[in-house]
Amino acid sequence: MARTGQDTVAGSGQDAGTAPGQDARPPVFVAGADGLAGDVIVLTGPEGRHAATVRRITVGQRVDVTDGAGAIAECVVTRARSGVLELAVRSRRAEPPSDPAVVVVQALPKGDRGQLAVELMTEAGVDVVVPWAAQRCVTQWQGERGKRALERWRMTALQAAKQARRARFPDVTDPAATSDVVAMVESASCAVLLDPSGPAALSTLPLPPLGDLLVIVGPEGGVSPAEAAALAGAGALAAHLGPTVLRTSTAGVVAASVLLSRCGRWC
Repeated sequence: MARTGQDTVAGSGQDAGTAPGQDARPPVFVAGADGLAGDVIVLTGPEGRHAATVRRITVGQRVDVTDGAGAIAECVVTRARSGVLELAVRSRRAEPPSDPAVVVVQALPKGDRGQLAVELMTEAGVDVVVPWAAQRCVTQWQGERGKRALERWRMTALQAAKQARRARFPDVTDPAATSDVVAMVESASCAVLLDPSGPAALSTLPLPPLGDLLVIVGPEGGVSPAEAAALAGAGALAAHLGPTVLRTSTAGVVAASVLLSRCGRWC
């Protein structure tokens, strides 16, 4: 390996495998579809700074680069300098869409608990997160403040997907009104409204052999009677998670974990 200042290049025959003590799964970085096309990928900007400066990725290390939509380039670092990594593509693969997809409708929590919910659900494997402006939500996304809050959720999902080594990043949709959620329930193969007093446990509900799984998480004050009636009328099944009452920021990841283990995606 030759080193000149902060510029490092390949040349010593360093093993490109995992170094002792490193995670067996290589870190994941993001590039657009165009950036993934060539035999050499150059990470610059925020991704380059994160890789070279924050993570201190060095020559010879294995990294994966994805577009977040399933395409993966398996690479080895050939050159590293401040804020920039040059990567040689060794192979490519594509990760198919999840089947079934798990969609969580998340009522808007107070403060930064929404970002916590998104982070946990992303790491668990949720495919779509739908912010829901339920009637009893204390938080309201309006105007520029709402746009900034949505952008924080989306950035949280991206960062958590990278941490979880995901090749397909979750879709954080635009905020939904209750009428939108009702329409989603009507088209879902299985829709569940989490309710601590629900008659059945989520772990015992029969799951369909095909189709997406939809989970609805209410706000801190609970789903209003009018919302519960509208969702039930559209076909949502009320179910509880267990003997305790969870926060809205953690109920989604617990419910998703139950479904992911039952539908065969966790095995």
